[in-house]
Amino acid sequence: MTEAVPSYLSPTGQEIVFLLLGAVAVGSALLVVTTKQLVHAALWLVVSFGALAGCYLVLTAEFVAWVQVLIYVGAVVVLLLFGIMLTRAPIGRSADLDSGNRITALVVAVATAALLVTVVIDGFHTAYAPLEPGPGSAQELGASVFRNWVLPFEALSVLLLAALIGAIVLSRTDITSAAPPPTDESRGK
Repeated sequence: MTEAVPSYLSPTGQEIVFLLLGAVAVGSALLVVTTKQLVHAALWLVVSFGALAGCYLVLTAEFVAWVQVLIYVGAVVVLLLFGIMLTRAPIGRSADLDSGNRITALVVAVATAALLVTVVIDGFHTAYAPLEPGPGSAQELGASVFRNWVLPFEALSVLLLAALIGAIVLSRTDITSAAPPPTDESRGK
């Protein structure tokens, strides 16, 4: 008896959820780079990272999914939003930041996407990997992180803290001069 090989034409429930989460991730990533509001772009980035974490959950990589949520959604996007708010960066559209190369950028992006999709489909059109839960690897990953990568991890945390302190210092307007502001009595009133 021959065993039937599953096809991409008859997807399982897990594959459908994976494809939907992938579509949400790609759609929100497109909104990140096309929206005119900087804060909205950061929020769409949260949606994209969340959908990617959902893809990891479907692939039974729970540890990587939670790391995605904690590090990227919880830290990087929050740091980005704090940086935007504390430096009082312009939030709306700025004409001086537009180079006018939208058509060229669109053509290059579409050509690159078409090339990547063509290569992936050509290379993997007959490959099939069932989504089956495997043994968890959180213990091995945790041991590797805290044995081999603890120094770079701590150095990165100090760097991010320094960047946050720098953003706070740059955004403060009350420390621009050493002299105290004039009062009504010093003006002669």
